Amino acid sequence: MDAATKEKVQETVLEILRTADMQKMTEYNVRTLAGENLGIDLSESSSKKFVRQIVESFLHEQQQQNDAADEAEQEEEEEEEEEEEESNKRRSDGKEYDDDGDLIICRLSEKRRVTIQDFKGKTLVSIREYYKKDGKFLPTSKGISLTAEQWSSFYKNVPAIEKAIEKMEERLS
Repeated sequence: MDAATKEKVQETVLEILRTADMQKMTEYNVRTLAGENLGIDLSESSSKKFVRQIVESFLHEQQQQNDAADEAEQEEEEEEEEEEEESNKRRSDGKEYDDDGDLIICRLSEKRRVTIQDFKGKTLVSIREYYKKDGKFLPTSKGISLTAEQWSSFYKNVPAIEKAIEKMEERLS
């Protein structure tokens, strides 16, 4: 088979494959249709081998495209899930909640937060470090949780703490 004929066979086979129902189409049917369309006999061994190479190459390309589409779809689904998780963390009251449902009052840094949580029926103010695992921030043991009474006592003494900090800074300067 000369180069021009091979090119015509390849174009014809690819056109048949692009429009065919791939669940029903066989290599034999492709070869027969291409031979009929071109008016040539493709039943000899070298022609069969050539058509088989075209079909296999086409199927391989289709598989790669499907894999890429599946991967893109999976990435899109993961992004949507992350967005949904973020929106679920912000409830209708506009406040932000962590994965455990604790109210995030503020972020002191990337890894430190002040949260309000309910623990065994008691409301606690928790100042804690967090770490990231599998895309979620989880609390560490580094931190402190104060009951409402303890928080109130601490809060009343904040001015005294601020004065002490100012005096220390004056001594250091």
